[in-house]
This record gives sequence, structure tokens and C-alpha cells, in this order.
Amino acid sequence: MPQTDVIVYKYSEDLVNIPRAHLALELKQDYNSVKLLHNENLLIECPINLNGMTAATFMAQALGIDVPPLNKSNKARVSTGVLFRVMAISNLDYSNKESFIILERLLSEAKDQLGGSSDLT
Repeated sequence: MPQTDVIVYKYSEDLVNIPRAHLALELKQDYNSVKLLHNENLLIECPINLNGMTAATFMAQALGIDVPPLNKSNKARVSTGVLFRVMAISNLDYSNKESFIILERLLSEAKDQLGGSSDLT
């Protein structure tokens, strides 16, 4: 996949390696970027440009929330499966029309997983 200007931090990979039903995430927007955080740790950073905002919009959709206004945040509680799909969505090349086929599938899967999960542990 081509390099995008969205940054996915290693911490996000560490999180998805341990399956969990509930992760408290926060999507914040400032003048430079839209950031996805877990416990104040950066997971994904999308710059304020066409590709970054496109990725942030679809990431928020997968999380079941909206992109927050400037200097605000929105919270989501999702499984690591949803986070995995959000990470994939953030890495798509939105200048390539075929990416939207993959996007549609990832959004559908995230929506199915948001429908409710039970934590059996």
C-alpha cells in the first residue's frame, strides 16, 4: 500500500494484539490533526488535509461517533476488532478508487461488531 500521511502508532498494534471486548477510546481534533487516543496514548493521527480528514471521517464512522469539532473530543467504547478495522481504514489510499471497495467491507464489519458484544471474562 502506498505511504499515506496518517500515522498509526505502535501502541495501537500492541492494543489489538490482546483481544478485548471494551476499549475506551477518544477522538480529538486540534488545529493540526484528528487524533485517536486510548488512556492519553496516541493510537492514530490524521493531519488536517484531504487524505487525513477523509480517513478521520471514516474512522469515526467505524467507531460509531462523529469527528468532533475543533478543540473538542468524542468518546467511544469498542472492541479490539473494531480498532483493528479503524487502523486499516486509516491506512487506505483514498486517491485510489479501489480503496473504497475495501472501505465498504471494513465499515460493514465494524458496524456488525458495534452491534453489541458480551465480555465473557
